[in-house]
Amino acid sequence: MAVSLREYRARIKSTESMKKITRAMELIAASRIIKAQQRANSAAPYARELTRAVSAVATYSNVDHALTTEPESPDRAAVLVVTSDRGLAGAYSSSVLREAESLVEKLRGEGKTVDLYISGRKGDAYYKFRGRPVVQAWTGHSDQPTYDVAKEIGATLIEAFLAGQGEGAEGVHEVHLVYTQFRSMLVQEPHAVRLLPLEVVEGTEAPEPGDVLPLYEFEPSPEAVLDGLLPQYVESRVFFALLQAAASELAARQKAMKSATDNADELIKKFTRIANQARQAGITQEISEIVGGVNALADATAAND
Repeated sequence: MAVSLREYRARIKSTESMKKITRAMELIAASRIIKAQQRANSAAPYARELTRAVSAVATYSNVDHALTTEPESPDRAAVLVVTSDRGLAGAYSSSVLREAESLVEKLRGEGKTVDLYISGRKGDAYYKFRGRPVVQAWTGHSDQPTYDVAKEIGATLIEAFLAGQGEGAEGVHEVHLVYTQFRSMLVQEPHAVRLLPLEVVEGTEAPEPGDVLPLYEFEPSPEAVLDGLLPQYVESRVFFALLQAAASELAARQKAMKSATDNADELIKKFTRIANQARQAGITQEISEIVGGVNALADATAAND
């Protein structure tokens, strides 16, 4: 019984140590998520105004830009999947990977070949473990993304898309982005969107017959404006997705670590109760043995008398 009691005390001690770790990780995630949420909210107005500018140029000019032209027969697509670099975030990475797998299956059902681009070690490890090729991966920034990383990712995707223009060209005809949208501290939803050819999210409404359309002047030219705005638009969308994913990752980690801390509390209570029962059982057994020994000695003494 004493050996069992020592085992439970060791389990209580190890669980208390684990509880300290999960509690510290919960507090770290809670302290970082405010900043991550503020960065995502701060980037939203820039992305919105840039979208409106691109929408104006695309709507009120007659320029056919390479990034806005629909291919006649698209047969190759690139998918950028935004995951985390570290675990201990519940189902955060697995949810976005399921969304990515659903998108890949849909694209393949349309007869398209899919090239995978990954942000985050979890996604990279997921596909490498399954022996599926990854064109390029970016790691080490999932919880604190920078615009430089978004710029590099955007330039890579644009280069792959432009390489697919023309007959028999080696490249992709579509670029898709899969990431996790931060709705609230309790809700984070995986989301898929097509980046290229350009799909304007906040497009203008179709004009009614007889409406007077606004007059725009583009300097130096609509082509030059699109050349300058469209790469920035793609980079800003990627950066906004990285910021949303970072806030979602930290929220998921805080929730997961709080759940782990609560579970550790329950285990400590359970092990403490069992240890007390074991200790009480040991004391009762020792008392019984003492009483039995006393009775046996008394009986032996009485028999000798």
